[in-house]
Parts: sequence; C-alpha cells; structure tokens
Amino acid sequence: MHRRFVITLLTAVLLTGMLSAVTPAHAGHGTVVRHTSLGLVKGIDEDRSTGTFSWLGIPYAEPPVGDLRWRAPVTHRPWQGIRDARRYGQGCIQEGRMFSPSPSGPHYGLDIRDGLDKPVGSEDCLTLNVFRPSTPQRNLPVIVFIHGGSNMVGYSADPMYDGRALARRANAVVVTVNYRLGVLGWLDLPGLKTGDPHTDSGNFGTLDQIESLRFVNRNARAFGGDPSNVTVMGESAGAVNVWALMVSPLSKGLIDKAIPLSGGLQFSTPSLARTYAEAFADEAAGATDDVVSRLRSMPAEDLIRAQVRRGETAGDPPRVIADGVVLPEDYHAAIAAGEYRDIPVLAGNTLEEGKLFGSAIGAFRPTDYQRFTWQYQFDPDRRAPLKVRDFIVDEYLPADRPGGWNDAADGLTDSIFTRLALDSMGSLQAAGHDGLYYYQFGWDQQPAPFDTVYGAVHAIDLPFVFRTFDEGFFAFSFSRKNEPGRLQLSNLMIAGIGAFVRTGMPQHPALGAKWEQWPRSMVFDAGNRKASARPGEVETR
Repeated sequence: MHRRFVITLLTAVLLTGMLSAVTPAHAGHGTVVRHTSLGLVKGIDEDRSTGTFSWLGIPYAEPPVGDLRWRAPVTHRPWQGIRDARRYGQGCIQEGRMFSPSPSGPHYGLDIRDGLDKPVGSEDCLTLNVFRPSTPQRNLPVIVFIHGGSNMVGYSADPMYDGRALARRANAVVVTVNYRLGVLGWLDLPGLKTGDPHTDSGNFGTLDQIESLRFVNRNARAFGGDPSNVTVMGESAGAVNVWALMVSPLSKGLIDKAIPLSGGLQFSTPSLARTYAEAFADEAAGATDDVVSRLRSMPAEDLIRAQVRRGETAGDPPRVIADGVVLPEDYHAAIAAGEYRDIPVLAGNTLEEGKLFGSAIGAFRPTDYQRFTWQYQFDPDRRAPLKVRDFIVDEYLPADRPGGWNDAADGLTDSIFTRLALDSMGSLQAAGHDGLYYYQFGWDQQPAPFDTVYGAVHAIDLPFVFRTFDEGFFAFSFSRKNEPGRLQLSNLMIAGIGAFVRTGMPQHPALGAKWEQWPRSMVFDAGNRKASARPGEVETR
C-alpha cells in the first residue's frame, strides 16, 4: 500500500475516532465523516438548514446477488478510504405499486405510475440511512425504522420516511432500512436448502433486518447513539416485522423497545410457504431438470415478472414464515412461555385503516395509474373538480349510508387491523407484560373529496410521526388551511415517541391527560386550527 495513502487513512481514522460521536467531523464543505466498523463514511451536514447530519446508503450486508441470492445475509466487507454516504441506496427489487420507488431510482415522482406492475429497484439494495441532530450530544436513543408495503414493496428513501425532522425533534438517532422483498425476501423452496438453519428458514427479509440491527449495535456510538437503547419501529408490514423481531431468538440484545404501528403478529405456515414456492418455481423456471440453478441464474427482473404472473391467480407470496429457527412455530405458545423480548411496546392504529384497501372489495373506480396521477397532481390549496364519485363506485355511495363506503371500510379496518392489535397486544398482556401503550389516530381533515375517500386512512399517521408533509404519497392531504392543527398534532406525537424511547412510557406534559396502559389508549386528532389528545378505550371483545 502506498505510504502516503496509509498516512492519510490513519490520520482520517484518528481524527474521526476523536470526533465521530461528539462533534461534527468536517471533511470538506457540507460533509461529516464517521468511522464505522466497516470503514469511514462521509455524510451530509445540514446544521444551518435542518439542524441535522445524515448518512445515506450505507451498506450493512453484501449484495444478495449470485451465490448469495436466497441465502442469509453476509456482513458487508470493510472498505478502504472514505465512502460517500450522501445518496440513498437503491430500493430492493419489487413489483411496482403505489408505494414503490420510481423506475428511474429511489425517489418519489410522477413516474412511479410508469413502474406499476413492473420490476423496479435493484437486487443490490441492503443499505441503511442514519440521521441525527447536529449537536455534540452522545448516547442518544436510537430509532430503527422498518418500512411497510406488505413485505412486497417499499423503500427507505421514500420521502415519508425522511428521518431528519424526527431525529431533531425527538433528539434521537434515526435509522431507516432496506430489506429484501417478495419472493427474494421470503421463499421456502426445498431445493434451496443448504444445511444452514438460517438460510433454510426462507426468512431472508427477516434476517436482513436482524443483520441491520447488528450493524446498529456495533456502530451506534459512531453516530452518537446508545447501543443499549435501540427502539425498533415499523408500520404495516414493518410492524409485522417488528412483532416478529420481538419473538425471534436472534434479536436478543439488539432491541430495547418497540413501536409497531398498524400491524401485529401475522406469520405464514411452512406448508403454505412451500406450496407457493414450488408453484412459483414452476412458473419462473418452467420445465427444466435443475430448477434451482435456473432460478439462481435468472435476472431478478424475470423473477419479479413471474411473481406478478403468479399473483394474478394465487395472490402474493407468503411472508414471515414460522420456521422454528428464526421465528417460533407458534408465537402464542412462545409468548406464553416467556420466549419473547419483554420490552416496552407503543402500538397504534388509524381509525379508518381500511380506506386504503378499496381495491380488495372493488370499491375504487379509477385504476391505480389514474388514482396516483390525480393524487400527485392535486393542489390541496385550490378547489378541484374531483368528487367522491370519481374515486368510489356507485355500489358504496353515498359513503355515509348503511353499507356505504364508510361502513365497508370499517369492516376492513376491524377484520384486519383491529383484530391484529387485539390478538398481539392481548397475547403480551396475558403473559404478564406490564409496559403496553396504544394510540388511535383520527385525523381526517384532507381537502374534499379526500376527507371522505381516505380520511384517517392506513399510514396517514406516518407524515405526522416523521413530520414529512411536503412530499410523498399523502402530500395531497396537507393544505395551508389544515396546517396549524396538523403541526400541533405532529408535535404531540413526536413528543410521545421521544419520551417513550427514553423512559419506556409515552407520557409527556403537553398531552394534558394521563396515557394509561393497554387496553386504554390515547386518541390523537386535530381540526384545522388545534390538535387534541384524549384518553380512549379499546373494545377487547
């Protein structure tokens, strides 16, 4: 190795070691360098604008390509020199849907609609992003966020998950994570067995999340975080993953608190997973003597196309598999036996979750392409010609009549989300868990017609948790008129998260009421001018 390079590298390491967890280590204009277990990373200094530092696209595992496809993740090899961490990594390859990345990269834009039902993203995708306040503080709590999307779609670069505001306002280190999705994330095909129990589980996406937590455990201090205070937060499928991590024997020592939003304990059986895997293999590889070799050599885009074709008749592949190694075969029995992470839990649901899933009952009139277009182009500060009838079919109108759109969506909310919350929180409570908190989110102040079409819909609480109102899927909801109330509401929610990640309790003075444990709840809502938080109760029978 060249002597000058060695001296330069050693100097950078020494300087970063002294400064990384305490003060900004500047390496040129607008950059911040930190020393991780894998090497130096150069991030973004936004001290004067957002009051944050951020590091984007840090690889935590080797690209799961070639021989590493459908294998447990391998810790990324160390790199030499300073790695540029100022751009998001690619989203994991997936079937394009409403919450997918753009076909041209990991960003949000109108061209997302052009990727609908097509392969988007990359197989080389196992990266994470780190955000923290631009202060000298050490030992900040760490929040690791796992995105949702049915474990089929999604990406950590979604602007809804931008961690800067949450990091600054909760005074925490925020980490957002990519993980394998769909058939590349969960596939229990007998021919893929290697004898390694983790690989043989088929839970590759779950193992990715665990590997990312190991990276956080090893490197929290490099970013000013406390590795002994890590909260795992996720929404929708991300919450399913958080619950899975709570009962996985592999998460020991890696998580200290949990915030699962709009999801619960929901595992697939091995028999269901294997039935799908074998049918998928036939669909993807066709008639061949060596199915596994064919599957391993196929372009990832062709695998996603086969998944789309298979989905037309068999639905999405089973995810989060109760394999008995990575995850227990019976989570109820595991919880009853005390085999789970006994940690504080802050769960939540929106009051109209089901309104995002009108396609499941044929309620949406436009195609996803048209619906995405209308929403993306909608100006929330100008009256628009759009009506509820443009979005909802006549069968469910008027929306407020018995059996109308509101009732139908309530049925979806209760049968899917409320049931999951009752089952998951109830299991922990029955096992003697005494640190369970829950919120319900009721904000529905969108401009017409979206106040009726969506209201307090699934995932609408995320822009309030992250304070990301300016860009993303729900940007059509946020007007100047409703700004005062929603900003107050965001403040209340972030303050609760900040308290929870420090103390294990979400109580804080601004609530003006006591936040009692499950089955009591805190109901968050706001009008256009003012936010409110009031105690509520969940019907557990």
